[in-house]
Amino acid sequence: MKIKGKLTIKCENAGEMISVIARSLSPDNVSGIRTEVDKDSATVTFSADKIGTMLSSVDDYLMNANIVVKLSYMLKHDIP
Repeated sequence: MKIKGKLTIKCENAGEMISVIARSLSPDNVSGIRTEVDKDSATVTFSADKIGTMLSSVDDYLMNANIVVKLSYMLKHDIP
């Protein structure tokens, strides 16, 4: 049985930040992860055979998205 989940990300300056997050993380999208970007949000769908795999994938994605946001902020504000 396949387990499916959907995560929608919305944030301030959504158009710019959503695009940065999606482009940065898309190389890590394995076969069970798909990302769609709108002008103000990104929707990531996950599918896995086990709930543990699904939870790990979502956790990894959110952790990496947080890193992208922090790095983007640091680069934008020239913080070493």
